[in-house]
Amino acid sequence: MIKRPAPILEKNLFRKRDAQINLSTFALLFSEIIQLSEIGYRVGIRIFELTMQRERTIHRENRVLNILLYINTTIWKFLFGKQADSLEKSTENADEYMITDNDPLLSKFISIPKEMVSFNPYAFIAGIIEAILEACQCPSRVTAHTVPIDGKPLRTVILIKFNKFVLDRENKLGSK
Repeated sequence: MIKRPAPILEKNLFRKRDAQINLSTFALLFSEIIQLSEIGYRVGIRIFELTMQRERTIHRENRVLNILLYINTTIWKFLFGKQADSLEKSTENADEYMITDNDPLLSKFISIPKEMVSFNPYAFIAGIIEAILEACQCPSRVTAHTVPIDGKPLRTVILIKFNKFVLDRENKLGSK
């Protein structure tokens, strides 16, 4: 008689596992998280060109507020079927803006373990936004952050920090 392994449904669900994570597993996971932004950057360039063609936009905008409004409306609708919930300028730093999504679609279907609380799938979207800003000659550092809301699921805030010369150029254009 041939002995078969126990079917998966008959295996013990409560067996104890070590709480430690293998270093190579952690390194692989960490490299994948970083690559989300890099892949988003590559995708962002293509999305920007595609939306410019569909909107029949002849020129690339280079004013900060106009670009951010374009991302907040057109790009967000293209990606998620709705406009972002808010676009705000930081009260603390003149070079920072925030795009907020109170109901993040990418996070709905992803279960993130407690020990990986810093992981945010919106790093991919941050890469897309960074590419669009760079294509519009407004280089910046874009990061995604998960922020709790009272009584609601977590929301995602995309933090955009423009390079210094972008705001210097903006001030010069505003004074003309």
